[in-house]
Amino acid sequence: MAQVEIYTTPLCGYCHAAKRMLTGKGVSFAETDVSRTPELRRAMTERAGGRRTVPQIFIDGTHVGGFDDLAALEQAGKLDPMLS
Repeated sequence: MAQVEIYTTPLCGYCHAAKRMLTGKGVSFAETDVSRTPELRRAMTERAGGRRTVPQIFIDGTHVGGFDDLAALEQAGKLDPMLS
């Protein structure tokens, strides 16, 4: 199973949608809340190539993007191979 990391904030609807999608697939993930720690948000932004919005999702260390990117991978049938 792939290692999945997701950077989130508590009130982010897209964060909740991404977590629901991953949980629905039986995928465990490491979640990092960046809402109260500027250093964590800076680290996320750096890892995500300058993207500052949440969620930011990484699969096996590769930046996937946000929820829309995750949903596009799912729709294209490319997400499950990345997760296995």
